[in-house]
Amino acid sequence: MTPRKPVTDWATDWDHLDPRWREDPYPIWDKLRRSCPIAHTERYQGAYLPTRYEDVRAIANDSTHFSSRRVIVREVRPEPMPSPPITSDPPHHKPYKQLLLPLFTAEAMTGLEPKARAICNELINKFIADGHCDAAQQYTRHIPVKVITHMLGVPETDSDQFIKWIHEILELGITDDVVLMQAVREMAEYFADHIAQRRDNPERRNRSKDDLISQLLEARIDGKLLDDQHLNGMLRLLLIAGIDTTWSGMGAALWHLARTPVDRDRLITEPALMPMAIEEFLRAFSPVTMAREVVKDTEIGGCPIKAGNMVLLSFPAANRDPAVFRDADKVIIDRKENRHFAFGLGIHRCVGSNLARLEMTVAVEEWLKRLRALHWPATPRGRKAPCAAHASFRSSSRRSALQPLTDATARTRPRAWFWCGHFAQGYATLAQIVLLTARAIPRSARCAMSPSVSALRPRMAKFC
Repeated sequence: MTPRKPVTDWATDWDHLDPRWREDPYPIWDKLRRSCPIAHTERYQGAYLPTRYEDVRAIANDSTHFSSRRVIVREVRPEPMPSPPITSDPPHHKPYKQLLLPLFTAEAMTGLEPKARAICNELINKFIADGHCDAAQQYTRHIPVKVITHMLGVPETDSDQFIKWIHEILELGITDDVVLMQAVREMAEYFADHIAQRRDNPERRNRSKDDLISQLLEARIDGKLLDDQHLNGMLRLLLIAGIDTTWSGMGAALWHLARTPVDRDRLITEPALMPMAIEEFLRAFSPVTMAREVVKDTEIGGCPIKAGNMVLLSFPAANRDPAVFRDADKVIIDRKENRHFAFGLGIHRCVGSNLARLEMTVAVEEWLKRLRALHWPATPRGRKAPCAAHASFRSSSRRSALQPLTDATARTRPRAWFWCGHFAQGYATLAQIVLLTARAIPRSARCAMSPSVSALRPRMAKFC
């Protein structure tokens, strides 16, 4: 692969694949807000980058000048494959989104909470006796995969294949068309097979429709069943959206708590803060960036915007705008005013936001019930912090037979990598590695960490 030309001027030549962006985009965005709030680059066949909250809002709410038919900024622009509603513009967008909204209400997600908690504990059970783990590879990456396979009604044993496709589509495929199209074809064939199985099997067709594929097979727009192209596109969207961003959000939350023992301890002793903390993690470590295609000349924030360009719609940059958020670069887990754009806004606001909140809340709660991070050890030689890591802990069932975990004993524990996917540029980049030491929380403390996710509903309702 040809090495990428390094950026020399972020205002006129920005590149979200530049290593400096991937490692730490926040200073770049801060400088642009002050000097050139809507940057432009000739890369990617021309693309704009708004960094202010109000400019991102204006573009996201304007479907006249900005089309959603392409939602990723890439080197080339192949003919889009429909994945409604995310790639649809009005008036075609609304009926597809209305099909999905009832399937992802806060009430519908409540029924998934026991399953999500069971998944988290099954994962913890596999490594808790070891005294160490790779928290991303053994925990966060599996939770949304297992939940969405349950919802779709496909085998959980296919999880590794789903993870492979997401890596190929959202990471490798940004610069490699061959990898991208092969992964899309494989995913389309996979869902075509599951669609055919349900259509051709009378028993499955006539039983209660308890999975998303079966429900969408029966869905109608203007009295007509969905055609295979649009049905397949919706299922691909649900799979990718149901996995990709959520594991990043979970990883970022655990990464912050590992680095910030004060916040970790507050969430253990004050579990009522969890809803606000989850919103703050979503704001500070927003896992989603989208894109729009400029279809008509316009002006945003005093800047002329020319048709034919793309726009990188950076919700993470908007959520760090100091003009809107007090101490925008600080993580304040009891932040009360928090109208972030982590789930987008306008007609394309994420239909799965309730599911993402549920999964993040349950993942953090179950982790804190059973495992406790103790400190942020010194940075290993030759690495920048945050860096490589072991996650060590003690099982509460064995606690009485074990000595307290000290800094000295922690240093003798086996090491494990803890990667947090960070999506400041809009697709998977393993840009944060966490050094984490943990131990089990006494059983007596667990009852304080078990509020129902129903506590999130008032904030969900307000946000929606």
